[in-house]
Amino acid sequence: MMNRQMISSHAFQVPFQGKLISAESTFGLNGHVLMLHGGGKDRTVFYKYRALLDTLGFGTTLFDFVGHGETGGDLHESSLCSRTAQAEAVIAFQRLAVTGCIGVSMGAYNALQLSKTVQFHSLILMVPGVYATPAYEVNFGPEFSAIIRKERSWAQTDAWGIAAEFTGNMLIIAAENDVIIPAEIPERLFSSANCCRQKKLLVIPGADHNSVWQNVMLSDSLHEEMRSAIKQCLS
Repeated sequence: MMNRQMISSHAFQVPFQGKLISAESTFGLNGHVLMLHGGGKDRTVFYKYRALLDTLGFGTTLFDFVGHGETGGDLHESSLCSRTAQAEAVIAFQRLAVTGCIGVSMGAYNALQLSKTVQFHSLILMVPGVYATPAYEVNFGPEFSAIIRKERSWAQTDAWGIAAEFTGNMLIIAAENDVIIPAEIPERLFSSANCCRQKKLLVIPGADHNSVWQNVMLSDSLHEEMRSAIKQCLS
């Protein structure tokens, strides 16, 4: 398993509404990619992917959202909207031209939201979650849970429209056996993205929501397929 000690990274903290967001970045000549983790995770989930991007010549920025990892804090003081604002704060702090964004699960929805104001060349949405529009500004907690637990609440999302307006490259990576994200979500995001320069939907055989990388590593051909898809999307 790859870890951050294998790649030279710069750690830093970003002020955000009285808190400090813990982040780190690497340098690459071919572009810079922001990486957004999902709920209940932290930035370490990206170390394996960061190593892959390093071999492709891309720099990265990853950080812990409020309520996660080294950033810490009370998750109930955050929301989907706040997560987007946190990502915007990290981008502004670095003053870098961010060329791409990778979002996993909940982070994929934040990546889509960011694409409305940041001109990404590329979006990579992994096991993407989408949310009913009314949930966007509601703090995480009972009220948020009540909204998203309604049957097919995700269908009433603005994500389809955002995907339809994106004009860069889009790669959607789905897990064949994902019991958290219905297969209809990545499929509909893909079909909605009609203005993309190029788009691809890659389904990882045998993988569940949390085992995409592990399943990719079981097959040299699958690993190369994903590597090539990521390279094509980011290039």
